[in-house]
Amino acid sequence: MRQHSMATLAQPIPESVFDDIAAFSGLDSSDAVLEIGCGTGQATQGFARRGVFILALDPGAELIGIARKNLAEFPNVRFAQTTLEAWPGEATAFKLVMAAQSLHWVASEVRLAKSAEQLAPGGTLAVLGSVPMPLAPPLAAEFARLYSLYAPSLSDPPAEAWYLPDGPFAKLLGESEYFEPTTHRCYPWSRMQSAASYSDLLRTLSSYPLLAADQREALLAALGETIATHGGKFELRYETHLYLAKRR
Repeated sequence: MRQHSMATLAQPIPESVFDDIAAFSGLDSSDAVLEIGCGTGQATQGFARRGVFILALDPGAELIGIARKNLAEFPNVRFAQTTLEAWPGEATAFKLVMAAQSLHWVASEVRLAKSAEQLAPGGTLAVLGSVPMPLAPPLAAEFARLYSLYAPSLSDPPAEAWYLPDGPFAKLLGESEYFEPTTHRCYPWSRMQSAASYSDLLRTLSSYPLLAADQREALLAALGETIATHGGKFELRYETHLYLAKRR
């Protein structure tokens, strides 16, 4: 069932992800980072706290506006409202190119080639995606029934499955002519959700506003009733998958 399909991260990124990226890339405060698809600036902030210069790209005017407010205290961050495809590039200017749950939106002929072009020799590409895990019974079967009834279009695997070790991205990066062999790391984590918090979360995801309003509200109400029937709260589990590779 597709529970999460989003352009930006709706949940926190474990701090250990930033520690591991910094250690692998050898990042220090004199280095520059390019972020592809910054969204509201959640991942941006993880690096901004480390004092590095960051150029954050995103095509969404509203998202860039939110990110500017969220990171107003960091003068080391600048933003550009653009896609990676349209951006002119700053060849070899960056120690790290980072994409947090955004690279699947970039055109296939651009995503790895243009990322590599921006990296200084020996620079690092870091790509991560937080993938929702299957729910525990009995909610798994109940939710599947409700999605098939109210929103069959959301019954496919989530877009974030692209980042699973057996998904398309790991294969693409592993076969890329632009990067050295890949290092993969996985970070399991979870959040407790109530009916209200889960409804709020789903409303932030890009697929739900595409539903007709009455269809969306009926689905969310039915999910909320099911959560209430089964104790009022449940654990929503994630795996954040991180891929690290040095430029050839």
